[in-house]
Amino acid sequence: MTGGLLAAVRDLPPESTQQAVGYPSLFLLVALGALVPVVPTGAIVSSAAVVALHQSSAVSPFPLLLVFLVASAAAFLGDLALYWLGRRGVRSRNGSRWLAALRSRVTPDRLAHAQERLDSHQVSVLVLSRLVPAGRIPVMLACLLARMPLRRFARGDAAACLAWAATYQLIGILGGSLFPEPWQGVVAAVGLTLLVSAVPALWRRVRGGGRDALRHEDA
Repeated sequence: MTGGLLAAVRDLPPESTQQAVGYPSLFLLVALGALVPVVPTGAIVSSAAVVALHQSSAVSPFPLLLVFLVASAAAFLGDLALYWLGRRGVRSRNGSRWLAALRSRVTPDRLAHAQERLDSHQVSVLVLSRLVPAGRIPVMLACLLARMPLRRFARGDAAACLAWAATYQLIGILGGSLFPEPWQGVVAAVGLTLLVSAVPALWRRVRGGGRDALRHEDA
């Protein structure tokens, strides 16, 4: 199945690939990924950047600029929508399914760490949380529990979304510039994005294993 998909992408001309990705589709997928944190939005942005790179030229880099603007705007609006829904749960005695979903994705240790960083660095921690894979939800939950106003959250999140879109677009540009065909660049960009996303989880697992070993030795 994977081979057939790659063959189909390889046979598409650049114009058809651009249509398949589409700026409206990019906006919807990134916004959906902000609301439902299971969609690999970083890989989507990197793939769109690869396609835009092959559509761009030294004279007209407009497609790349449009990918950056669409991705950052969609991420920002998706974050604001999720934060607004979460705030409704914080203000309600019974909470909400959105707030419960955020809590279910964050361990107590990660939440405590996010709250500590929020107390120390305030809004600037939002920028780092967007750049670190799986770092956005713990910091957003910490902001919700601290009852940070929506306007204040929006100011920090705007810079975070711009930095996030630029980072994953750069990954796509690097992957796309290494190969002559768009499909090759897409595969490279997606692979690099998934690798970057897997590193923090692997690091946490290694650290957790090391702590467990120390506890057994102390016991």
